[in-house]
Amino acid sequence: MLRSWRVKLKLLLATVTLAVLLSWLYLFVGSLEYGRFLLLPPCLGEQPSRDVEREALASRVRRVEEENQQLRLQLGQAQAEGSDGSPQRGVSAEDGDTPRGERSNRTACPKQRTVHKCELLHVAIVCAGHNASRDVVTLVKSILFHRKNPLHFHFITDSVAHQILQTLFQSWMVPSVHVSFYNADDLKAGTCPHLLPCRVTLQPEVSWIPNKHYSGIYGLMKLTLTKALPSNLSKVIVLDTDITFATDIAELWAVFGKFSDKQVIGLVENQSDWYLGNLWKNHKPWPALGRGFNTGVILLLLDRLRRLGWEQMWRLTAERELMSMLSTSLADQDIFNAVIKQDPALVYQLPCFWNVQLSDHTRSEQCYTEVSDLKVIHWNSPKKLRVKNKHVEFFRNLYLTFLEYDGNLLRRELFGCASLPSPPSNQLQQALEELDEDDPCYDFRRQHLTQHRVHLFFLQYEFLALPNPTDVTLVAQLSMDRLQMLEAICKHWAGPISLALYMSDAEAQQFLRYAQASEVLSARRNVAYHIVYKEGQFYPINLLRNVALANTQTPYVFLTDIDFLPMYGLYDYLRNSIQQLELPQRKAALIVPAFETLHYRLTFPKSKAELLSMLDMGSLYTFRYHVWPKGHAPTDYAKWRTATVPYRVAWQPDFEPYVVVRRDCPKYDQRFVGFGWNKVSHIMELDAQEYELLVLPNAFMIHMPHAPSFDISKFRLSAGYRGCLQTLREEFHQDLSRRYGAAALKYLTAERSL
Repeated sequence: MLRSWRVKLKLLLATVTLAVLLSWLYLFVGSLEYGRFLLLPPCLGEQPSRDVEREALASRVRRVEEENQQLRLQLGQAQAEGSDGSPQRGVSAEDGDTPRGERSNRTACPKQRTVHKCELLHVAIVCAGHNASRDVVTLVKSILFHRKNPLHFHFITDSVAHQILQTLFQSWMVPSVHVSFYNADDLKAGTCPHLLPCRVTLQPEVSWIPNKHYSGIYGLMKLTLTKALPSNLSKVIVLDTDITFATDIAELWAVFGKFSDKQVIGLVENQSDWYLGNLWKNHKPWPALGRGFNTGVILLLLDRLRRLGWEQMWRLTAERELMSMLSTSLADQDIFNAVIKQDPALVYQLPCFWNVQLSDHTRSEQCYTEVSDLKVIHWNSPKKLRVKNKHVEFFRNLYLTFLEYDGNLLRRELFGCASLPSPPSNQLQQALEELDEDDPCYDFRRQHLTQHRVHLFFLQYEFLALPNPTDVTLVAQLSMDRLQMLEAICKHWAGPISLALYMSDAEAQQFLRYAQASEVLSARRNVAYHIVYKEGQFYPINLLRNVALANTQTPYVFLTDIDFLPMYGLYDYLRNSIQQLELPQRKAALIVPAFETLHYRLTFPKSKAELLSMLDMGSLYTFRYHVWPKGHAPTDYAKWRTATVPYRVAWQPDFEPYVVVRRDCPKYDQRFVGFGWNKVSHIMELDAQEYELLVLPNAFMIHMPHAPSFDISKFRLSAGYRGCLQTLREEFHQDLSRRYGAAALKYLTAERSL
């Protein structure tokens, strides 16, 4: 009690002294300015001095201010110890910030250097698996939305996340954004090559640490960043994937300038009671300084950490604590806290608005008083958006804003900052500049050059391609209005499926909710969903087909459309046919005859005999016989009725059957967008490459009715549309002739004879 009164007395004396000095300085400066009133600047010492006396006086005031702040800090600690016995820490006293500064953005005099507008900021993220790869996109969007600086993302990934994110960023083509990938499998356990002499044998990195946290071994990867990231990288911001930014990340980068010479790690205090050890009976957390620190947002001075021997430091600490703790509960966070407990001087405590932790029973509400106080939101509860918080609706809406935000709008240049040359981007820009805007078909050509963002494997995909040389994947594409076909196709086809979905960012989230709520779809793990994000006025049908085709894993593919239901058992039938026809030794395309119904409710035929009966009764028809007979007439349905073995047919103009081919077949020609000639051109190229066209005698598929697409309506109503399609056909013929020479002349001759 006596100590507390002494501290209060010192504080009172310091305050009076400061007031007297400020008053004297005000009058003194006023006299120097010839009687003109001059208000003191908000932060003493920031304005250039005009004479020695003024500078000396300002320096003296600063010293008194610092003493005053330290006295306040001591008083706050004394009061806290008197109330609950636990020490309360503010931001490092070396920085001169008051504890109040931790809870508000409006600190009086931030001691930090400004970030140059073109300074490259480095961000490291550990990301593994399909779900984390999807979640991290929202984090990236929130950063890109606010940023004003060039960014370099460093992703520590498994093979799944590497493929997904590499494709996403390559197709996103955001200016002034660089991306590097590091294989997490190389960091799980270091090994010495058997055939090479090793001076130093690398010990296992993190795989030896038992971890109970749901993040698994990847939750420990942040410990290895000094080794994983380039040796010339001096500092980096490290983020969890469940973070949302509400401000420019450059503000956080500027905090590096506030570190003292000994501080190497910037962290926000943990806002739950986990490390206090009072959550339940016999709760024994890892050692931590007070409430401990949360590692969802970390500032790392990598060069200092390397000089300190960080790898050995955390490893020795982990080995010592695991002797009694046996495993980590919160992954890397436990080990970071144990190291800091041992050496508190390493940490710079960030204001808590840099990591507002939205898990149940936290003190996160003390980190902000207004919306403008928010900097970073951390959904660190397994409940995620269902977490309990007084303002959770506001936080949820902020998160959903970025979740459904159109990523195409983030492709904006940074004014005043030179972008590093990107060959794909330069080639695309050159091609766009060469387009003639007066060309009647400009919109078609522009759509062909549009760079669509692609997010592969949007949902969990666990199908492992077997060494079966006859396995086959169903390949199709769709948009939002065809979602209802997915469950039916999954019931008809048991094998792997690769689908390209053309959607906006908001529609992709609607699809995600639909798929997760569907018992049929959620039970399947061999269906790959690849999102191609909307851009432009035409449906890029052949781009979608190519995306779905390129991401199959089986030797053969069944190229179909989403409106068709394959016959029951077609998957097994096709595999048997591939083997019987010895397709691996020949170049052939197996044709699955197509039929259609005009009834939305159909009793699906279980055999060829049932189908023929329905065909005779008029409840089924050969596909498009009444509007486009040339498309499937060469299949020779009359012969198919009685056929018992596969038979060969010849190519004819406008033939567009649905086929089974090898995965390395020619790609679809992406100049054909919207309606018309998108499949015809593909079959023509198969024929040009001398594929045999073989009709399967006991296979069939049925087209289900649906409303006309927007593109077919434009085709029917617009003469300009049809004229441009004819122009594209002629250009395709010319390209085919250049690639295949005289063999392609028959297609041009057949076209002119029509």
